[in-house]
Amino acid sequence: MNTPTPSFLDRLLKNSPLRHPQFRLYYTGSIAVAMGYTIQSTIAAWLMATLTPSTLMVALVQTASTLPTLLFGLAAGALADIVDRRRIMLVTQIGLIALSVMIGVAELIGELGPIPLLIGTFLFGFGFTFYMPAQQANVNDLVARADLPQALSLGSVSFNLSRAIGPALAGVIAALLGSGSAFLASALLFTFMIYAISGFKPRERAIPGVPDTLFSGMKSGLRYARHSPPMRALIGRTFSFSLCASGMWALLPVIARDQLKLDAGGFGMLSASFGIGAVVWVLGLQRRLSLPLNTLVAGGHLLWMAAILMIAFATNTLMAVVGCFAAGAAWVAVLPALSAGIQSTAPGWVRARAVAMNLVAMQASLALGSVIWGWVASHLGLGFALAASSGAMAVLYALTYRVKVRMGDEADVTPGSQLPDFSIAVEPLPDDGPVLIQVQYQIDPKDSAPFLRAIHANERARRRNGVSDWRVFRDLGAEGRYVERFIVTSWAEYVRLRSRMTVADQQAQDRVEAFLLPGTDIVVTRLLSTRPEGHAENINIIN
Repeated sequence: MNTPTPSFLDRLLKNSPLRHPQFRLYYTGSIAVAMGYTIQSTIAAWLMATLTPSTLMVALVQTASTLPTLLFGLAAGALADIVDRRRIMLVTQIGLIALSVMIGVAELIGELGPIPLLIGTFLFGFGFTFYMPAQQANVNDLVARADLPQALSLGSVSFNLSRAIGPALAGVIAALLGSGSAFLASALLFTFMIYAISGFKPRERAIPGVPDTLFSGMKSGLRYARHSPPMRALIGRTFSFSLCASGMWALLPVIARDQLKLDAGGFGMLSASFGIGAVVWVLGLQRRLSLPLNTLVAGGHLLWMAAILMIAFATNTLMAVVGCFAAGAAWVAVLPALSAGIQSTAPGWVRARAVAMNLVAMQASLALGSVIWGWVASHLGLGFALAASSGAMAVLYALTYRVKVRMGDEADVTPGSQLPDFSIAVEPLPDDGPVLIQVQYQIDPKDSAPFLRAIHANERARRRNGVSDWRVFRDLGAEGRYVERFIVTSWAEYVRLRSRMTVADQQAQDRVEAFLLPGTDIVVTRLLSTRPEGHAENINIIN
């Protein structure tokens, strides 16, 4: 019997996450949503340029699109970690469909003005603020850990494929059928994700036990980022790059209209060349370059600065198209790489919040930068504003050169071994607390120096996972006895903390426990705060 020869598609998908039908359908829906959003944002920017001669008003379209992420991004990430992400995506897509139809009809009947367009753009941004953390974090639930880097790269392809095709498609629709029809086309594309996730089952909670509330979830996400140097470096790099890169996005419609004298189709061509450059980088160059993340990001910064200078001083359309192409390659060399670093650094219980904080940093800088570069362009000219944004990027990168970014290790995100259960007579209520934890170690006195270095290395992990105060004390009455003491704000937070330990955290704790004297164990004491009313009991348990 002859063995069938694998088809080209089978060979192509053999080692790709797209070999899984569920992820393939989800990925198709993601492309459609990205395409719909790109069409909407392209037409909104161009439509504003035709409704008003104000450069600042055109720049404010970018601000209106990104401001919701600044205001609600962290709440969106916390919500995506707490509730079913499928439900969030369904609600946001239905809302975006309704909004697209309303704006499209208003434009077609001639009732859409600059202010309603800004409000509609803000509402689009609001919907996407809640959609994006759920969508990006959900990728981790659909593929194995080994497939995750490829899946994240494919996510970059989908977004930048939309940048390549969406603006050109928007320009064609606007030229043939009117700008309102482009909004209606984006509404149709949003339906694809609804179909893609209609068969998804609710996911299991990342951390068992009492779930975070929205407010406590936001606090824990901020706390994690504060005590994670790799995450702080990644988010900081995203902010500084996007702040300067926002100049091109805010001013590209005006460059097309005033500097190059192009129509809607010409503006779409510039935007499409940006997207083509991004796709070429992801599918071609990046596949052949095995560079450390920090090197890749540094190269992307240099390429972006050169591309923006080319656009700033472009005297013809071809020069601007080449500059946009190079800018697209630089964009995907930096921001998707930083996003992959974020997801590789964050454990499952805080992943959507990490994604959201990175998005907040990016969108906040885009919103702020749009105002800054729009103001500069209004007073000093387009070319000067773009050149200044390139120079500002060079200065910011030089000032933060020592801050390195890297991909996270698998041990940083893989859950550690389950801590042993302990029994108590009466389970405290979730809001009871604070809880005081004391961990006693008996070591050889001559090992005090390396022991203290090892245990202090644990401080960041403790604080990331939920500890609000942490100290190590030396027992004056017993040589070699040390007590690690920390406070957790509530009983629910303590239960969650016990489940948040990763393999890397466990390895660090094992290094501490290696100093224990033979024949001794750590002794854990848990104390619950009491109040005069007597509604909470003092608990003193020794394991």
